[in-house]
Amino acid sequence: MSPDKVARFLNVYEKAAKAVNPSLPHLHQHLFRHARAMHLYQAGMPLPLVSELMGHSQLETSLIYAYADTGMKRAAVDKIISAENSVFTNEKFRYQDDEETIKELYGLA
Repeated sequence: MSPDKVARFLNVYEKAAKAVNPSLPHLHQHLFRHARAMHLYQAGMPLPLVSELMGHSQLETSLIYAYADTGMKRAAVDKIISAENSVFTNEKFRYQDDEETIKELYGLA
């Protein structure tokens, strides 16, 4: 199907949809393409694969899809706060004295 034919279909359905809800955005092919790429990225598909699937020649072109929504942020936080993935340990802080730390960093201790 040609891009022009798709645009004609979208125009017909856009008019019908806007009769029900005038606040809907303008429908165009790229809107669906962008939505599909975002869903793939949010579902965990790596950005280089999304970029390849979209046919982008450079990864930078796909960076428009690379933002974290609230759900992705929540999942990341849940992952790092679990006991086996925690970055926090009961290990005692190694450097207690600033003077000793500076000496160690400069190789004087």
